[in-house]
Amino acid sequence: MKTRFYFIRMTLILCLSFFSLTLWSDNEGKELNIVFIGNSITQGVLLENPEKQAPPVKCVNWLETQLDVEKISFFNAGRSGCTTVDFLPETNNLFPWMKIEADKLAKNKGILLFSIMLGGNDSAISGPKGAPVEAEQYRENMRKIINKLLDLYPKAVIVLNDPLWYSPNTYNGAMYLVAGQKRLLEYIPELRRLVGEYAQIFPGQVKTGDTEAYKYFKEYYQTDMVAEDGNAGVFYLHPNDKGGSRLAEYWGQAILRAIGKE
Repeated sequence: MKTRFYFIRMTLILCLSFFSLTLWSDNEGKELNIVFIGNSITQGVLLENPEKQAPPVKCVNWLETQLDVEKISFFNAGRSGCTTVDFLPETNNLFPWMKIEADKLAKNKGILLFSIMLGGNDSAISGPKGAPVEAEQYRENMRKIINKLLDLYPKAVIVLNDPLWYSPNTYNGAMYLVAGQKRLLEYIPELRRLVGEYAQIFPGQVKTGDTEAYKYFKEYYQTDMVAEDGNAGVFYLHPNDKGGSRLAEYWGQAILRAIGKE
């Protein structure tokens, strides 16, 4: 029985690897279209010029260099303060707005990819819509978002990035603190579980994204995040320009892995 399980598992891994490897090689025009879904970090809040400095912009610039392509079409669907609840299709809040732009990108040739990083606001004790979102509910919210994306765009690739570290005293308009930080960490295993589940039904289309940025910002928050005055002292939540560049590269590396081009 163990031998059979091992064989099935290895066969699945090989199939998923082959799918990723053929995504870019089968992409005749070498075109990539990306929708970045996220919160204020994705939007580029607190950066001097988000249109040029937001992580999605820098990520696309980095990818264009790595892939040696002239242009990657993309849309930044980051919205300050948003949670998975805000992006649920049935709430008709942010999903329809994002869909309008995704529909445009879906008409282009090449790969349509969704890079998602949500969870920071979900983890708050209070403030953002639906917060606190417990781990099981977070997983179900993400599942609903993913299901709708795959229903609308059957050939899309979805990359699930881990949410970022924030300091345990984070407390601005929303209250995060230690309880929020602990809840945030509980989301990460749920993302892995989702990738495993979708591997059975949509092989190669829902991929684990960045897993390194959380550790990076936990170590380098003083140089790579904005020091913000809050209700519990100076806190760290948003990457600064330097941190945004690092995050963009982490996302870019995850995207390259997802399309089999790393």
